[in-house]
Amino acid sequence: MSDSCCGGGHSHEAPGATTTTVAAPVDFERREDQINLSPVAATKVKSLLEQEGRDDLSLRISVQPGGCSGLRYQLFFDERTLDGDVVTDFDGVAVVVDRMSVPYLNGAVIDFVDTIEKQGFTIDNPNATGSCACGDSFN
Repeated sequence: MSDSCCGGGHSHEAPGATTTTVAAPVDFERREDQINLSPVAATKVKSLLEQEGRDDLSLRISVQPGGCSGLRYQLFFDERTLDGDVVTDFDGVAVVVDRMSVPYLNGAVIDFVDTIEKQGFTIDNPNATGSCACGDSFN
């Protein structure tokens, strides 16, 4: 099995194997008409921005073609706001989504997990009908 979608470094489940994903408890009400940033993720973003020493950056989330399932998420800090961007404030963290990505991300929850098994931002997206084994892409 190819690791092209994931960049390697870990093993995939055998064909027919089942994987149970346990979502972190979400302590806020998910809104289906916008992207959602959990309080834990907002705190982590604030911490990262403080480390950068910048208060003029927003968290930009977009959907781009690519990955083994057809679409891939991109999360990065951005100082720009483009025509048609949707900006949502979460406890002082500005989250920016471009107009083309909005339909794919409405109702999605961006969270941050920090466990012995995994550390990083996660995206729970009710619009995704399938995903890559590593969770890096979806369709």
